[in-house]
Amino acid sequence: MSRGPSQRIEDVLAAIERCQRYVVALSGDADLVDMAEDAIERNPEIVGEAVTHLPEEITRAHPEIEWTQIRGFRNILAHQYFGVDVEVVRDVVQIHLPPLADALRGHATAD
Repeated sequence: MSRGPSQRIEDVLAAIERCQRYVVALSGDADLVDMAEDAIERNPEIVGEAVTHLPEEITRAHPEIEWTQIRGFRNILAHQYFGVDVEVVRDVVQIHLPPLADALRGHATAD
């Protein structure tokens, strides 16, 4: 069963929301930090995979979003996991994912 564009957008928005919740735990105790890092790294993978399958009309409507970088970051997280810098991931979550969420919210019901 294939997921439609609105489902993919909902996947992105849910993953971004989880990242934003989990990033707070990075300043907690060591066990929580390890779990938060794992969770935060997993969700941008979901974002990258979901945006790969968005229709071109959605991605073209938002040239301000670095679609290629989002897809590339997903590949880095999935395939070069040993070289992932948690500070870079935190930066992506706090700086780059909110504009993506803003851009996609208006398309959430477009299937």
